Amino acid sequence: MDEADSPAGLPVVIVLAAGRGERFRASGGTSHKLDALLGGKRVLDHVLDAVRASGLQHHLVCADASRPGMGDSIAAGVRATAGAAGWLILPGDLPLVRPATLQAVARALAAYEVVVPVHCGERGHPVGFASGCGSSLRQLAGEQGAARIVKSRAAFLLEVDDAGTVTDIDTTGDLARAAGAFRLS
Repeated sequence: MDEADSPAGLPVVIVLAAGRGERFRASGGTSHKLDALLGGKRVLDHVLDAVRASGLQHHLVCADASRPGMGDSIAAGVRATAGAAGWLILPGDLPLVRPATLQAVARALAAYEVVVPVHCGERGHPVGFASGCGSSLRQLAGEQGAARIVKSRAAFLLEVDDAGTVTDIDTTGDLARAAGAFRLS
């Protein structure tokens, strides 16, 4: 389901899988963090399964040595899905994010230009952007993420009961904590 356009005016989920994962390796990881196993499945596969279960189309952005930054990855994903009604930017290291949360952010984009999920007071992902943000997103470059765009727009903070929006895997300790939460779910 790697599509440039999403049906029925729904946003496309841009899954970012281009980072180097250096902190994970530095913390003792023996593979890239997205290839690390959580419950017998790769971290990235958990993310992709959640996206598929949400019913939203997605586009996977993988590493490009000539443009390695997060801003470059976001811009590449938005350019590749130029006909989309909007975008949900989802880092590939959030294996516990729930499909219902993806759907909730997508629905909120019908009323707001930027949607940020918030869990227990902490801002998380995916961050949703309406199509009107496309030009700004396509201009991102280097390590510059979309925070500037979020700040410049009236972002809607969407309260969610989903710790997966803030449970990213940057170190082996993060993976161990996620494994504990995974076993409880």
